[in-house]
Amino acid sequence: MKILSLFVMAGLGLLAQGGWTPLFNGKDLNGWEVKGDGRWTVLAGGVLVGQAVSGGKTPFGAWPVALDEKAYLNWRQTQSWLYTVAEYGEFDLHVEYLAWAGGNSGISLRDATRGKFAIGPTPNYDLTPAHHGYEIQILNGVKTKYPTGSIYLFAPAEFGFEKENDWNALDIVSRNGEMRVSLNGHLVAKHAGDPARPKRGPIGLQLHDRFSVIQFRNLKIREVH
Repeated sequence: MKILSLFVMAGLGLLAQGGWTPLFNGKDLNGWEVKGDGRWTVLAGGVLVGQAVSGGKTPFGAWPVALDEKAYLNWRQTQSWLYTVAEYGEFDLHVEYLAWAGGNSGISLRDATRGKFAIGPTPNYDLTPAHHGYEIQILNGVKTKYPTGSIYLFAPAEFGFEKENDWNALDIVSRNGEMRVSLNGHLVAKHAGDPARPKRGPIGLQLHDRFSVIQFRNLKIREVH
């Protein structure tokens, strides 16, 4: 009987771990679409890299120029996003990331605009994906109101669980009644969500600006039906 109980417990453990589906195949961008002026590539070993496109056009004309601050900021801050073609409602999401020192990125949830207002020559910072769906904040060593793991604009994360200049793991629980974010195994933020915001949408990975580089690996999802 004791041996049988051990087998039952082991079986339940395997079932609890089941249901996960790779969100990124580790080889190419099949199932994803690029938004904005960014280059998303896959390295050997299944690491996904987002970086700016070098040699892109600037709004300044020929050099030397009389620098227009607003035009420069708009050029520098235009984002790129990598969105899943598929849309998701309630799910568990696991993402591992590596941001450069001082880096800034994020994970978008339920953004029906797919980054439309965050890209281009005149991005609208009041209509970025965090204002339509939700964004889980990613930073590297930056102490701010919304540190890594925050549900941006809704729930600041508890600080102190980030590994600077190293790989980190985010686990996101998305439910209609609650969102929870764990960073490296520690629950750092939770929120009931905004009833007016969508209950379903794509998952997006952010390249924050033209000076950013971000890496992701081991993306997987477990849908709840």
